[in-house]
Amino acid sequence: MRRAVLATFTIGAALALTALPVQAQSSPGVDAAKKVVRVGAFAPITGPVPFYATINHATDAFFKDLNERGGIRGWKVDYVVRDDGYDPAQSLAITRRLVENDDVFALVTSNGTATNIAIIPYARSKGLPVIAPSGGSPKIIAEANMFPLLPDYALSAASSARYALDVLKKDKIALVWENDELGRRAKLGLEMYLKSRNLAPVADASFDVASTDLSAQVQRVTTAGAQVVLLFGANTHLASAQRAASRISWKGDWFAPFFVADPATYDLAGPLLDGTYFSSWLLPVNSDRPAIAAYRSAINKYYPNDKQGVFGLNGWSAGSLFALAFEKLLDSGKAVTRENIIEVMNSLKNVQAGATNAVSFEKGDHRGTRAEAMIRAEGGKFNLVQDFTPYPESVFKGVAPSGH
Repeated sequence: MRRAVLATFTIGAALALTALPVQAQSSPGVDAAKKVVRVGAFAPITGPVPFYATINHATDAFFKDLNERGGIRGWKVDYVVRDDGYDPAQSLAITRRLVENDDVFALVTSNGTATNIAIIPYARSKGLPVIAPSGGSPKIIAEANMFPLLPDYALSAASSARYALDVLKKDKIALVWENDELGRRAKLGLEMYLKSRNLAPVADASFDVASTDLSAQVQRVTTAGAQVVLLFGANTHLASAQRAASRISWKGDWFAPFFVADPATYDLAGPLLDGTYFSSWLLPVNSDRPAIAAYRSAINKYYPNDKQGVFGLNGWSAGSLFALAFEKLLDSGKAVTRENIIEVMNSLKNVQAGATNAVSFEKGDHRGTRAEAMIRAEGGKFNLVQDFTPYPESVFKGVAPSGH
């Protein structure tokens, strides 16, 4: 993938041909006469986690596939993806470029938690819609113009702990966490949920995102008597931790966030990954849902070298969310403006976008995801072992947004 990627997708006329005409208007990134809307994203095409760019590949593939199937009333989408190297300072600079030079209407699938947090003041000042940012943080959820699919990782950690306690019947739980917003939220959620059960983590150990050897962290939590370890970091971190645990013959259970439930993790960890649990807001890639089958087919066609998994499903679902909202805006007959797409996003209720369960947004609460399923790795596959279950109420209420 080039450092700057420009892709144009035609969104055709197959759906609801009798919709009211879109009003003439002048809005950034919109050419109503030519029926073109330009959206953009930043992605770590280079840097410490280049495999995350697979997410944006899938958004690209979604729009291309949608075009070939007729799309949405003849509109085209220019999708501009630029490399930020997973550096928050660069993410802000790239967002400025996307808005002020590329003239984008909105961001779709802007990639990363810390990187999305870095653009908040600028995006707010511009009234820039940020749709399905690939990051999980209450700071993102609290913004009136940001509509994340990803949950607050505090909720994912709480869901994992609940499963360990209620299904596995194990109460000695530890956390190994990336020392940034991702890990800090997981730590908060785990501690909050265990406290509600009159428990506490037996230990926790943090690591930097650039860490390649987690032996010391694993030694710390296993020595404390952990039966279960939640690891909140990248798939490279999980693989390192599992290798370290194997060297000391630790036989407990591993839990990790949804984005690690990916074939690329098997490439890194091999059979050590078998038995690992993942609390996920997405169905697994081998699901028979038509939208997921369409994802597999489109990736085979447009990005045949990409591993098919949760990274791709994330991006595919993000593209689907934008398309659903854009279609609803066209149906309304209102002008295609940033203000109106934000209004539409706040009206979505229990929609299925790609591999998601039921997504809702309302003014004052942009927690699009309200439940997670449990997935287990086994024999190179990721299988659903528990259907979507609402987040533990004590944590869901405890981390509720305070309003916009």
